Amino acid sequence: MNESFKALADPTRRQIIRLLRDKDRTAGEIAEFFNMSKPSISHHLNALKTAGLVQDERQGQFIRYTLNTTVLDEVLSWLLELTDGTRDKKGNTKKQEISKSADSDDDTPAHS
Repeated sequence: MNESFKALADPTRRQIIRLLRDKDRTAGEIAEFFNMSKPSISHHLNALKTAGLVQDERQGQFIRYTLNTTVLDEVLSWLLELTDGTRDKKGNTKKQEISKSADSDDDTPAHS
């Protein structure tokens, strides 16, 4: 999941995800929406692929990119877990709930 957050931290990559939400596209079609070189677009697409956020499929001489909603669903579920039950009706953070969930967090780094 760390690769997903790293990829999503970049505004260009988030915009690419928005474009792919509408329909599958080739790198050339994606590049039309940006004022940057095609190699730069390829770099962003590779980062999204590495994170599992997009998939590619060769169709003849083109590679078509598709949004992988499964990984996005996992990221969204994790984010929703963070806020589930940790806010009162006014939107204030319940500190007791946060400390309990932090104690059971599986993503804490191991100490060596």
